Amino acid sequence: MNVVSRPLQPDGVNIKSVPVEAAAESWTRRYPIGAEPAAGSGTHFRVWTPPTTRVEVVIGCDDRLEPGKALERDADGYFSGWVAGCKPGDLYRFRLDGADQLLPDPASRYQPEGPLGPSMIIDPSQFNWRDAQWPGVRLDGQVIYELHIGTFTREGSWQAAVRELPELKKLGVTMLEIMPVNDFCGVFGWGYDGVNFFAPTRLYGVPDDFRAFVDEAHCCGLAVILDVVYNHAGPTGNFLKEFSKDYFTDRYDTDWGEAVNFDGPDSAHVRQFFRTNAGYWIAEFHLDGLRLDATQALFDASEKHILRELVETVRQAAAPRLAVVIGENEPQNSKLLRSFADNGYGIDGLWNDDFHHAAMAALTGRNEAYYSDYRGTPQEFISGAKHGYLFQGQYYSWQKKPRGDSTAGLPPPAFINYLQNHDQIANEGRGWRVHRLSDPALYRVMTALFLLSPQTPMLFQGQEFAASTPFAYFADHQGELADKVKKGRLEFLRQFPNLATEEMQSQLPDPTDSKVFASCKLDLSERQRHHETYALHGDLLRLRREDPAFNSPRAGAVDGAVLKDHAFVLRFSAPDGAQRLLLVNLGADILLSPIPEPLLAPPDGMIWRVVWFSEHPRYGGGGAVPVESETGWFVSGKSAYVLAGAPR
Repeated sequence: MNVVSRPLQPDGVNIKSVPVEAAAESWTRRYPIGAEPAAGSGTHFRVWTPPTTRVEVVIGCDDRLEPGKALERDADGYFSGWVAGCKPGDLYRFRLDGADQLLPDPASRYQPEGPLGPSMIIDPSQFNWRDAQWPGVRLDGQVIYELHIGTFTREGSWQAAVRELPELKKLGVTMLEIMPVNDFCGVFGWGYDGVNFFAPTRLYGVPDDFRAFVDEAHCCGLAVILDVVYNHAGPTGNFLKEFSKDYFTDRYDTDWGEAVNFDGPDSAHVRQFFRTNAGYWIAEFHLDGLRLDATQALFDASEKHILRELVETVRQAAAPRLAVVIGENEPQNSKLLRSFADNGYGIDGLWNDDFHHAAMAALTGRNEAYYSDYRGTPQEFISGAKHGYLFQGQYYSWQKKPRGDSTAGLPPPAFINYLQNHDQIANEGRGWRVHRLSDPALYRVMTALFLLSPQTPMLFQGQEFAASTPFAYFADHQGELADKVKKGRLEFLRQFPNLATEEMQSQLPDPTDSKVFASCKLDLSERQRHHETYALHGDLLRLRREDPAFNSPRAGAVDGAVLKDHAFVLRFSAPDGAQRLLLVNLGADILLSPIPEPLLAPPDGMIWRVVWFSEHPRYGGGGAVPVESETGWFVSGKSAYVLAGAPR
């Protein structure tokens, strides 16, 4: 089907359609900024640059530039106008006030030569979509898979990633979360230093390759959401301040650069820029939602917070399809998850560091740096399964202040659990995966807890087959900036005592080294070579998908009890009344006798029968199963079991 979306008309700004000929009289601008072609009528340009008195569009590349075409000044610092004969595929830049320097469009849809080169006119309607029946998604029931296009395959392209979609679907993944793809300087990077907010990076293919990836994902039954960064821009190639210094502000501090101006002078137009961007990704690429990076750094003292406006924009742009918004929020402010009616921001889900940190403490025995407040105890996992966040206003010693607030009334799927994500793997220092840092049996136990808990699970690429490749931090910077990045990375990692020694610091990967980037590319043949781990994840995801006790997470549907110092049980209730136990032993062999714990009591007239266990030889386990006697249970060390009621 053709791209369908409603034009984003900003409040209080008059968007004019200035026809170049009669054929264009019915043409309506879809977005308040950018270059928009009209068949047979040229291209309409619109840009916001309030301090400028004259704006020209210069068509062509450096060795063949056409004379500049002046744009007409609109209200509020916008310049717009038609350029006849200008068509999709043509290159262009802006000249401000007669300056020699030509600048790419702040709303460029594609930068074929990178952020420092010219912009290209793109016509999204030329792509033929096949997903007309795709309804969109809700967060309930999703299994998320975070991936970085540049390292997911050896080729590092959209086209190569398309080939892997059926296998991800077969595994049990339902939603792909793509790390940022808007263009950035250099030839490799995570994407969080992007500068062209509307332009998919040329490193992974052309914009229609991105569209083809989403289209094929929908045809496979997979949703796709995009990670976007609205709290800062990258350090090189960012020309926004050439158009207006009010894009950014020094009134707030971030860890990554100047904060975006969402509540200061001229902020109405800055807000419009980012609202437009959010709607653009949803409408023109048929994405099923966005993941908002570091929402705590979206500073806004306005009466209506920019987060709420972004959520509204995503839903409006997707309609009538459903769409989701997920956020990263280090302070664990549950207001983001509350509905508009409850004075919240309406975000569907938030990343849950609490689960990850507790799991790492249990898996590795380490609790330094930002793991300081976690012990990996049974009670932490029980409380997490029941309440999502562990810290809901208690004192947090690592930050020397209270952290979080109440999650009461919020549904379990609103919390995104993970054992790995891009940040946490890289923060290990060498980029080693967690299975390499842990005992194999204990890792199987934690994987079961992770994939069967009522929260929404998120895998990181390669986790499902215990990828041997690392995922280190990498960013292609040069010169003095490269030196600063390397130094800053080493300083950040010194918060971990084991990474602060001179010996370890000398071993940590150089983030600006292309070999480090290449080392992070997945070897997908390991799906076969590491078939035991792959089977573990596939079987658990099938159990989560098919068993009503695990696939219908509801508030209050799970309870738990500590059984021993390192053992606990979670009891799940299905909507039809069926009961399941997840019996977890993180330590040595135990004998549960006596067992004065009601959660271990079988349903009336039934006994417990083991339906899944982590020590199955299929997963590389030793084959141990719990042994029941008249007086109790013997449970082998470092094991997990799912039990279902069966007739006596």
